[in-house]
Amino acid sequence: MTRKIIIDTDPGQDDAVAILLAFGASIPGAPDAELEVLGLTSVAGNVPLDYTTRNCLMLTELAERTDVGVHEGAVAPLQRKLVTAEHVHGPTGIDGIDRPDPTTPVASTNAAQFIVDTLMSTDDVTLCTLGPLTNIAEALALEPAIVGRIRELVLMGGGHFEGGNITPVAEFNIYVDPQAAQQVLTSPIPTVMMPLDVTHKAISTPSRIARFRELGTESGIAVAGMLEFYHRYDIERYGMEGGPLHDPCVIAYLLQPELFSGRFVNVEVETSSDLTMGTTVVDWWGGTKREPNTTVMRDIDADGFYDLLVDRISRLP
Repeated sequence: MTRKIIIDTDPGQDDAVAILLAFGASIPGAPDAELEVLGLTSVAGNVPLDYTTRNCLMLTELAERTDVGVHEGAVAPLQRKLVTAEHVHGPTGIDGIDRPDPTTPVASTNAAQFIVDTLMSTDDVTLCTLGPLTNIAEALALEPAIVGRIRELVLMGGGHFEGGNITPVAEFNIYVDPQAAQQVLTSPIPTVMMPLDVTHKAISTPSRIARFRELGTESGIAVAGMLEFYHRYDIERYGMEGGPLHDPCVIAYLLQPELFSGRFVNVEVETSSDLTMGTTVVDWWGGTKREPNTTVMRDIDADGFYDLLVDRISRLP
């Protein structure tokens, strides 16, 4: 059956690739459509909210999917000042492509209300979260009953063996709003985590980026341009051949879960220490005896992952 999803996002080039992957797997009317994208919800994160909303709208126009509404969400974390990452993504969040400003209007319903309304009226909806979890926490506060309505929440965030990418121990999405992340991860929602341990094995080498450009489509060329810009930071920082591609792992998991492996463990989020704020404490070896609450992935078939990305994005204009 076609899987219904809401994508909660803060584009970001890697978010943009994830959104395009989802659109490529959800062509309206296609007999082999794997996903149905019910809506995009924007959140402040990689760049401020005005830009993340703009980028969502721009991506729906690039993919010719303006039938998918964009619902604007939280302008700041629950309790902290917003931390952004223009040093990685550029001032627009999706530097590396040259697209006109979108003309499609933002949906009238805000993100949290849209999430609540959709979950309460639609069965078997999966939440795909690619940024800070602020919108999800706000939706839970608005209507706690949605917990029992969520088929699964698949998130990009956290790390364990790899450490952090914004501080020595914290991954960016969790660090931006650790209070929201702790609320979500300790709720009874069935949750799958794609941490840095996985995404740092999904490296966009020059040859992999070239495959997108060789598609010759607007979407393929846009992906190549975004990745070439985005990965300059990671290449310089980590000394690798390419940069890690984080957020598309969430969508890829829904399409081909066999690409990933991990285990069901307990995860908690540090919310009080200035030194370790936003750390995901992953009890990989069961030392604390706390009840498992999250399926944490550790490994990925990177070649299969890029084959999937190229194939689905090749279906877009």
